[in-house]
Amino acid sequence: MDFKQLNAFLAISKFQSFTKAAESLGYAQSSVTTQIKLLENELEVKLFERIGKNVTLTHEGKKLLPYAKQMLKLSNDVKNTVFNKETPSGTLTIGAAESLCVLRLPEILKEYKRLYPEVEVSLKFGSCSDFRYFLTDNIIDVAFSLGIKIDSDEFISEVEIPEPMLLLAYPGHPLINKKAILPADIENEPLILTETGCSYRAALENILTNCNVKPNVALETGSVQAIKQFTMSGLGITLLPKVAVEDEINSGKLIPLNWSGPDFQIISQVLYHKDKWISPALSEFLKLSKNFMESYFK
Repeated sequence: MDFKQLNAFLAISKFQSFTKAAESLGYAQSSVTTQIKLLENELEVKLFERIGKNVTLTHEGKKLLPYAKQMLKLSNDVKNTVFNKETPSGTLTIGAAESLCVLRLPEILKEYKRLYPEVEVSLKFGSCSDFRYFLTDNIIDVAFSLGIKIDSDEFISEVEIPEPMLLLAYPGHPLINKKAILPADIENEPLILTETGCSYRAALENILTNCNVKPNVALETGSVQAIKQFTMSGLGITLLPKVAVEDEINSGKLIPLNWSGPDFQIISQVLYHKDKWISPALSEFLKLSKNFMESYFK
């Protein structure tokens, strides 16, 4: 098994085509086919199923996929270590919650790119549950997470900052002037929420359920910007991190409700896997993130 075979395997799994994989790698299609045959012979399994023009991973191919990604990433890590320069270089892959990308992460990345222009930064959006998988399978180097605390011996949490959450309504909503909003007050209110799997949506739903209130989910979407627009247009109320809605609150387009129910217990975290090799690029990102986040909340 060599890296050329693994590259061919990953390219075919990505494009679901031997032809497109060959084009992306700059090889002849026959060369890619040969690499896969050699890999299949060594592993004594079939990795792809070809029915007509459709190419799909077999069960064994799906099992190999995360290991192939990890092996190639480790290979790049080794190269970056051996040929390490005085300044960080290589690729840094960051898993990020979209809500954090609205304000904080762009500022951190702007400063990071100014300091370390040779580092190529790649962003992969996801939820807290996604980050556990991404970190374990070495798909990302570091997670910039917002949600229920990811608390596991597998991960090292470099930054943990409590994150203010706001229940929000459009101007003129009947609940705006109520001094204390409890779960029972929003029992019949249409909710505009992030998709299932988002930890702060789960926090709200758990609080309502524990208070014998059935959540009235009117609309769900993975886009924070869409949630804000739908809420401002009067389709319902929503729960979002304060960091994601500061501009809309300052302009009066969204109004925070006086939530007096249980705390949502949402935090921002910067974390990585305990077995992760800390490259110079990752080390400097961790330092910069920690300094920025701590100064932001002083």
